Formats: sequence, C-alpha cells, structure tokens
Amino acid sequence: MSRVSMADRGTMASLLLRRKLFHWYGRVLANPLLQLPRLLGKPERLLIAPQDLRTADPTRASEIYGGRFALAGKIVMCDGRSPFEMAPPSEEWAAILFGFGWLRHLRAAESAITRANARALIDEWMSMRGSWRSIARRPDIMARRIIAWLTQAPLILNDADVRFYRRFLRNLTWQVRYLRATAGTARDGVSRLHAHIALTYAALCMNRQIGHLPKATRRLVAEIERQILPDGGHATRNPGALIELLLDLLPLSQAFTARNIVPPAPLLNAIDRMMPMLRFFRHSDGSFGMFNGMGPTSPDLLATILAYDDARGLPLANAPHSGYQRAECGASVLLLDSGSPPPFALSNEAHAGCLAFEFSNKQHRIVVNCGLPANGKDAWRQIARATAAHSTVTFNNTSSCEFLDGAWRRAYGAPIVGGPHNVTVARQEQDDVVLRASHDGYADRFAIIHQRILVLSADGLRLEGEELFLPADSNMLPTGTRDEFAVRFHLYPSVKATRLSDGHGAILLLPNKEVWNFNAHEDRLEIEESVYLAGIDGPRRTSQIVIYGRARQASRVQWTLMHVPPEPSGRRPRDADPELPL
Repeated sequence: MSRVSMADRGTMASLLLRRKLFHWYGRVLANPLLQLPRLLGKPERLLIAPQDLRTADPTRASEIYGGRFALAGKIVMCDGRSPFEMAPPSEEWAAILFGFGWLRHLRAAESAITRANARALIDEWMSMRGSWRSIARRPDIMARRIIAWLTQAPLILNDADVRFYRRFLRNLTWQVRYLRATAGTARDGVSRLHAHIALTYAALCMNRQIGHLPKATRRLVAEIERQILPDGGHATRNPGALIELLLDLLPLSQAFTARNIVPPAPLLNAIDRMMPMLRFFRHSDGSFGMFNGMGPTSPDLLATILAYDDARGLPLANAPHSGYQRAECGASVLLLDSGSPPPFALSNEAHAGCLAFEFSNKQHRIVVNCGLPANGKDAWRQIARATAAHSTVTFNNTSSCEFLDGAWRRAYGAPIVGGPHNVTVARQEQDDVVLRASHDGYADRFAIIHQRILVLSADGLRLEGEELFLPADSNMLPTGTRDEFAVRFHLYPSVKATRLSDGHGAILLLPNKEVWNFNAHEDRLEIEESVYLAGIDGPRRTSQIVIYGRARQASRVQWTLMHVPPEPSGRRPRDADPELPL
C-alpha cells in the first residue's frame, strides 16, 4: 500500500463506516413496501421545470426509439427488451443510462412519439424497480436522474394521463427522500455538490417539498463555499468541474427567481467568480487546458454558459487558490499548473502534473498535456494521471505524486497519498512575462527539487524555458540515488515534428503552414510517440519531444520554442532533415 498519513487513514475509516451505515439504511429505504402510495403521502405536483442547458441532438431520438442506446462510447441494441434489463457493457454506460440525461434528446425531437417513448421508458424503469440496482442508487447517479426528470418534465408529463402523472411523482418523491438521506455519502467534490443541487431543485419545483428548502439551501451553500475557491476555481483543480457545475447552478439561480425567492448570495457570488475562470483555462481556439482530469471541450456548452456572463471581463492572470498561472502575450497563451495536489478526499481524479504547461498560438495548440478521453475513462485514467502524460519533468520514470493502490483502491478509488507539499511560484511582468516555479514532489524519494522558469516574450513569438534540478537538503545532489530525468513536451496531434540533423533541435509545422523551432541548446532531444487522449473523436496518436539526462551530470536544461518567420519561396529551413515536410 502507498504511504498514507494518519489523517488520511482516519478519513478512510470514517468514510467506510458512513458508507456501511448508509448502505444498510439505503436497503431499508429501497424496500418496495416503503414506496407504497400511502407511505409517500399525498401526491406531489410540479410547479416549475428548470431549464436544461446541455446540448441535445434530436437525431438520437430515433435511435432511442429503435432501441439503440449509444452511451459512453458503447452501443447496446435492445431488440425489443427494456434497456434497464440489459447487461451494461461498462459502468460508464450504466451510469449514463440510469442518469436519464439522454431524455434531452427525446425532448429536442419534440413530437408525440418521443413524448410517448419517454413515458414508456420511465414506466419500464418504475415497473422493473430499476432503482434497486446498486449503481442506480449511488447518490451522484440519483442526483443526475432527479435533475433530468425535473428539467424534462414538460416532455414526460405533457399529454400524460392522471395515473402516470401520480405514479411518476410518487417515484420521484421517493428518490428525493432517498437522496436526502444519503447525499452525505456521495464522493466528495462535484458528486456531492450535485446531490445538494438536486435536492434544492426538488424543494423549488415540487409543491410539497418547499418546507425542505431552508435546510437544502443551507447545505448547498455550505458545499459551494467549501468547494468553490476564492479565485473561482474548483477544489478538485479540474477545469471541467466548472463547466459541469455551471450547467446546473445557472438554471438553479433562475429557479429561485421563478418561485419569487431571492437566490442565496453565496450561489450568485460563486457563479460570478467561476465565469472568469472559464476564460482563464481557454486557449485561443476555445478549448480548455488539459489539467487534472479535463477532457474534450464542447464549444456549444461553453458558448451557452458564457452567454450568461454579463461582465465578459478579461481572464485572470494569476489564480493562486486554484494553483494555476496564465500568460497571454500577442496571439499566444501559456497555462502553467503551479499548485499542490488537492486534499486527499478530493484527489480521486487529480493528476501528477505539477509544473506542466500548455502553449498555443492563434487558433493552434502546440504543447499540450494528454488529457482524459470523454469515453472509456476507466481504461486510461491511471495512465493519464501519471506525470509522464504531462508536459513537465519526470524523474526515474516515476510520477511526482503517489496514488493509493492495492486492495484499498476498490473501496476508495485512487486518491493521491503523497506528492508535492511545497510548491512555490513567482511572477514578473514587464515587457515579457516570467514565471518561476518549483515543487518538492521528488524530494523524499530522490532528494531533488524541480524548478522551472518560463519566459514568454511580449509579442508571444518566443517561449524560453529552463529546468533546474536542485538538491533538497545540501549543496549537491547525493550520490547513490537514481537521477535520470526526462523533460517532456507533448505536441498537439495536428503539429508535425521533425528532428534537425544536429540532434539539438526540431521543426514544428502547424496546420496553417507556420513553422516553430524547438531548440534544446546544449542537450540532445528525441521525438517519440505519444497519445492525445482528449480528442473529440477519441484518443489520437501524436508525438512528443523528450530531453533525457542525469541530474548530477546536467543540473540545468535550457530550451527555446520560437516562431520562425516565413522563408522565401522554395527554401527549406536550415539544417533540417531531408524528410522535413513542407
């Protein structure tokens, strides 16, 4: 088992006890006898239906009607059977099916057939008591289902008969009651906040739930204040968490207004802080930086969210609470991860990418991190979390963070149990932007401190870097310890890299035919295969520039990434290998 502090052991023991208690309590609540109408009280009535901001595709309605459920990159053909009785091909597929978010596609088609299809599927769910399945009773899945049923209520209940209406609302009431009892067991972070968002939605939208609103609001506000940092980032340090949460928090604030209730100030303040952070993580092409679990960026979703940003201010440059730096000079954007790992309970998705950076120019990303795919995350997650999947330095082919492993992983996932504790960053801005950062993630194991200095020129056409390998406890690196390092620069798939004949440089050709030169100065570089996991269509093959060395022999590595002015027609960049693409 990886190193686990006493505090983290206490957290795990407390979590395990709570899970066991709520597991048995959940089994009691799931008993069919407790779902009888007389025990659920008088029928509820929906007062409002919140807006769903997520993108819908009406063409998928016909697929669902035909029994073809394409979810999480897997396709299941039902062949006349209910999708809820099919063996799920993956846990991700089951989570999306039981979350009912796909109802938005039926609503987008807007026809009597799709409304009837939605009711038929929900009726199957209620008749088969699909809520008995353990994954469907997970608080995060139940929260997603409650929100989906509330937001898609016009689709589900329009033209519905009285019997279905009452049955639907009784089942929804039972789910709200169950979630209210088990929300505290949701995995800390976005999942737990989603659970409290769902309960607040229910209190606002259902006529007999309004009495629960004060308590639901207090718990929601407590989670918002704990998870949304002062600079607007999320406590998990995942940029994608901002998108997921704003898609629900924005309609939630509108739901308060629709009920003539003033939205809580912490909710509005959190939204106001999160909006600039959306712009902080964006490259010029609109995509997000691939840090700490971020995957493909949906331009439609971003555009929808940013339409609610009345201030439309410039993005921050320094996000100290989230642990990131941004430099924007000319047409170039530089993003740097300069933060420690999130707390143990929030680190299940966090990456070992300290001091990793991304760089883009105009509409083209050049240096990136590997990111995480939209589908099939479980197969790639641990690979994507490793330091080697980031544009930073690895020592001895190990990650700067240690992850929980062994038998514990099944119960707790793989949170970070060791990593950088002291991460420093200094920023200077005159004409150029200078970022100087260091971390001690390798200090305990290899007695090395990694310091990175990045200098972005005022015109954005030159990025200079320096990697320093400093002794952790003395004036020189200790003998007898392994000191092999690799400085990695993962390239975006559309960038074509060709090594120069001297072995110290590479030519990078962008899709717009612009050329950038990478120079390793005194060191030799290699061009190796890599994979960009966060492609819209799935993982894509790409390449990476790697500088290898030994810290005791070369305690300093200098490199430069510089735009090359267009050559006169017919001339080839000097010293390039013959196979250089033109």
